[in-house]
Amino acid sequence: MPLSFSTALSGLTADATAINDVSQNLANLNTTGYKNLQVSFEDLVNQSLSALSSALPVSGSTIAQTTQQFSQGTLEATGGAFDAAIQGGGFFVLSDPSTGAQLFTRQGNFTVDSSGNLVTAAGQDVMGWNAVGGKLATSGPASAINVPPTLTYPGVPTANMTLSLNLNANAAVGSTFSSPIQVFDAQGVAHTLTVTYTETAANSWDYAVTIPSADVPAGAVTPLASGTLNFDGTGTLIPPVPPTVDIPIPALADGASPMDVTWNLYDAAGNPTITQNTQASSNTGNTQDGSQPAQLSSVSIGANGAVVAHFSNGTTENVSQIELASVLNPDTMTQLNDNTYAITGATGTPVFGVPGTGARGTITPGSLETSTVDIATEFTNLLQYERGYQANSKVITTEDQVIQQTLALIT
Repeated sequence: MPLSFSTALSGLTADATAINDVSQNLANLNTTGYKNLQVSFEDLVNQSLSALSSALPVSGSTIAQTTQQFSQGTLEATGGAFDAAIQGGGFFVLSDPSTGAQLFTRQGNFTVDSSGNLVTAAGQDVMGWNAVGGKLATSGPASAINVPPTLTYPGVPTANMTLSLNLNANAAVGSTFSSPIQVFDAQGVAHTLTVTYTETAANSWDYAVTIPSADVPAGAVTPLASGTLNFDGTGTLIPPVPPTVDIPIPALADGASPMDVTWNLYDAAGNPTITQNTQASSNTGNTQDGSQPAQLSSVSIGANGAVVAHFSNGTTENVSQIELASVLNPDTMTQLNDNTYAITGATGTPVFGVPGTGARGTITPGSLETSTVDIATEFTNLLQYERGYQANSKVITTEDQVIQQTLALIT
């Protein structure tokens, strides 16, 4: 066979492969997290000479390699509760439930199945860390993320409370004002504590903390706590010593454990939460750190890949954390179905960890990473490869005509 035949045939094969890769890219124009393929041609003559081949001369072209370009795709907000996009390097880590194979992906459109497992659309488990005993630790081995549908919030007894209010500086001696606040015992039952203030002198108010008699056993001591608040000439609370009030509740009629609530008279910045000025006495707010038991109402992916459980009492809790893996040379990975990848012998060892650490990017919740395929580039490449295919086809037909004419001379 004339050398020109094999040369042109190699060009046809290379261009056909390149066209197939363009087709693959265009087919995945809208695939979440897809990374476009890029082909590289090489000269078969150079390849043959570099190998010092003693065989027949080889010429033409071939595909040196087809690599995926792991550039950053655009993040597109979706608002989906289980959508997550990686900004920066890294991959979501998956486990095939049927084979146990470890897989990697940039496609973050996850869902939760009937058992509470965070999975891909193809059913692979998303790996991360789950809270154990209410504590989330990310230093141990990862496992499939699972939020049981039966998960409950145990409730937290109140340990601290604050009251924000103003006492009227113009009130007559003997005037009273009260501040109610709801607190929770160890069984999640709500109780209302009432702080009653009585002006005893200018800039001086006595207080007493009480609880409804029905909430405590007969004969329980009341008030629970009492004392005096003093203000200076500007209406600023004079710091008592200590700057908190201890409110012990030694027994409760519902059988809950005794409580000890700390009433903080100052906020975290050291500012008093109670003032005295010429405005009417009024409550402006209160806080307490207890909560009632609650049922799981929904789950979503939160900031940087935290899996957040939402409970019926309005409480939220981070119950899991998505894991990411950084790979030094991702272009050596093998692409599999469902937009997933597996490591090969040429792939550097993946390094696993929390998003935003090491070479791992951050996770943006409620978003997806778009495909990196650029339609204008792909159409330009398609025209270029198609022209190359036509040109090589023309060489073959021309060579065929030359052979036919040569044969005609012989006959």
